Amino acid sequence: MHHHGTHHRHPPESQQAQSGRRIATAFFLNLAFSIIEFVGGWLTNSTAIMADAVHDLGDSLSIGSAWLLDRVGRRRADDQFTYGYQRLSLFGALLNGVVLVAGSIWVLSEAIPRLAEPVMPMTEGMLGLAVLGVAVNGFAAYRLSAGNTLNERVLNWHLMEDVFGWLAVFVVALIMQFVEWPILDPLLSIGFTLFILFSVTRLLWSTAKLFFQAVPDPALLAELRRTLVDTDGVAGAHHLHLWSLDGEHHVLSVHLVLSRDFDPAAQVELKALIAARLATFRLSHTTIEFEFAHEPCRDA
Repeated sequence: MHHHGTHHRHPPESQQAQSGRRIATAFFLNLAFSIIEFVGGWLTNSTAIMADAVHDLGDSLSIGSAWLLDRVGRRRADDQFTYGYQRLSLFGALLNGVVLVAGSIWVLSEAIPRLAEPVMPMTEGMLGLAVLGVAVNGFAAYRLSAGNTLNERVLNWHLMEDVFGWLAVFVVALIMQFVEWPILDPLLSIGFTLFILFSVTRLLWSTAKLFFQAVPDPALLAELRRTLVDTDGVAGAHHLHLWSLDGEHHVLSVHLVLSRDFDPAAQVELKALIAARLATFRLSHTTIEFEFAHEPCRDA
């Protein structure tokens, strides 16, 4: 509970605080809207809207977890988590992807049986809900599109998917106002669900790779290796490890073989030179070990 004097201006918000605020807005919007949808789906007898409601509820849960993990992720490193908590947001992104895939499969399991025996829903109610759906999710997606964390990208997908879903509901309801083609309803939900499944699978793959400590960017690794080996006095680099805490904060460790024997003062100079050359890479943690020409490697 901070008390600001009236003469103090609030300090500008950090990127992460803004990200948290954007995610919170999306969460409360979505949660409230899911409840409206369940009631609406029940009243209009439209399984498309019911499916959308379940989907939105899933989204709300994953947005909530993302928001929570994002907040925890900002905590300082401690004796238990020496790298800090940023990796939690990666876990959030993974969780969201899984929820989204599960939700999509559920929608498909609802929609496919309806192809055999379509039911005519109440179209006026569907139209109203669809307009509301596009507005609410569109606004939330617009808020999150300013963000560039992996978490916000996954959530943006959730919201964009909902916008597509509601546009689909709107179009279908409009057509069914005039023609009795109830089969359009399940057809459209199947179409957009497959499209989303495809996109999310790709995102899940990139998140999972980071999770298993893969190199976040092979070109970056090659560039780092070149930068280190091209430094005057460095003969070679091995045990070069590059991984990422959350897709944005990278960790580097390396053994450098020195081409000649440096006295302590020269070593300090070399370290400063390497630090300057690595500055452009914006690494969060670097561990660099010097090995002299005739020294065996400890980790060989």
